[in-house]
Amino acid sequence: MKFVQKLYEQIMEQLKHAINEDYLKKVDADKKSIYCHHDLMGELFVPTHQHLKAQLLYTEGDVVFVITDSKSYFLPARHFIWLPSGVAHSIHPKSGKVIMRNLYFPTEANEDVFYQTEGIYPVNDLLLQMMLFTNRWSGDLKKGTANFVIASGIKAILPQLCLRNLPLELPKAKDERLSKILKFIDNSIGEPILFTRVAEQFGYSERSLYRLFQNDLGMSFMQYYTIRRIIKAIELLLDRKLSIKEIAEKVGYSSVPTFSNTFYKILRQRPSDYLNQTGILEQSVD
Repeated sequence: MKFVQKLYEQIMEQLKHAINEDYLKKVDADKKSIYCHHDLMGELFVPTHQHLKAQLLYTEGDVVFVITDSKSYFLPARHFIWLPSGVAHSIHPKSGKVIMRNLYFPTEANEDVFYQTEGIYPVNDLLLQMMLFTNRWSGDLKKGTANFVIASGIKAILPQLCLRNLPLELPKAKDERLSKILKFIDNSIGEPILFTRVAEQFGYSERSLYRLFQNDLGMSFMQYYTIRRIIKAIELLLDRKLSIKEIAEKVGYSSVPTFSNTFYKILRQRPSDYLNQTGILEQSVD
């Protein structure tokens, strides 16, 4: 995965640009509060960390990569990621335009299964307005206060609003041989890639390569390849420099309808709807 490799290659250089970590120490200081933190990322990133509270991270302005021990998540603007308590992760903005809005929630007994799983979800207009309302908050929201009740309402509504976890994550290969194949896929994303050709080029039978993907990544070659292409397409859509036809070609689709249908299967909206949505906001953090 070229974009993941680049992130890791840049980490040592980025260390001198790491975000001030003081707020991370405050997240769990009051175990009963809901902690709120908003930030304009600039050229900063958040190094690997974890906390006792669950995290809702909503982003505006551009793409963010959230990297855990086993996966790399692609978080577009006007989406949020839910991270359960104890998940180690780092946060890497694609550009300095990214605004991140964080709410950290204490875990409760017998919570809905929704809160136990990592996932990326689109933000509808209702949830967007609720998240923007939190812009005036900072630090601990104490139990018994109006702001705590409102933030608790945001958490409570998620299982009802977020019915489909978007597959905008790619697992990391543990097998070095497979890592080379994933790098090849990433470098060839603008060309149609046939499974039979990949197997032959890397010295595998189709059956053994199929097993390697399933055993190492938990998905088939086609599933991985399709998600990778759509992730690249979202990046290009957010750049707003190319037409949908040009984007389809850039990610290896010769047919715009086929590209549009595949995009819809994953995101439940057409590329044109995604491109024209009004949710990529240019608001600053107070």
